[in-house]
Amino acid sequence: MPIPIDLRRLDQLLAEGAQLVEVLPEAEYREGHLPGAVSLPLKELSAERARALSRERPVVVYCWDSL
Repeated sequence: MPIPIDLRRLDQLLAEGAQLVEVLPEAEYREGHLPGAVSLPLKELSAERARALSRERPVVVYCWDSL
């Protein structure tokens, strides 16, 4: 279940070794992304692509929403 976090908590998680993943489309990722973020576009997400992530470290997922 997703848990929204604020910037302070994000900084803390990243300092503790969390992985930052952007699920935006590739074109949007290329236009600009969060420093250190890995691109795994949601529409292309598969078990094979997700293997790039470590199972030993927490994952923080970012997805822009206009709402």
